[in-house]
Amino acid sequence: MPPRKKTADKPNFETKLQLLEALVEKMEGGDMSLSDTLDAYEQGMKLTVELNEELNCAEKRMQELSGAKAVDMADAP
Repeated sequence: MPPRKKTADKPNFETKLQLLEALVEKMEGGDMSLSDTLDAYEQGMKLTVELNEELNCAEKRMQELSGAKAVDMADAP
């Protein structure tokens, strides 16, 4: 089976995480205007939601592969 082609318009998990980390560093620098800070915060929150969704899907897939019963992470020890 040929490898999947990555689309240029859809960054992978690692790229999204790097973008989020860069946004946080930039915001922590304190050199941004209020408007730029709010825009960066909004972008960061969107990335956070996307990253969490990807992690949840990966966790579900791992549980399916291992035959484990799905456990809500809020209920995990």
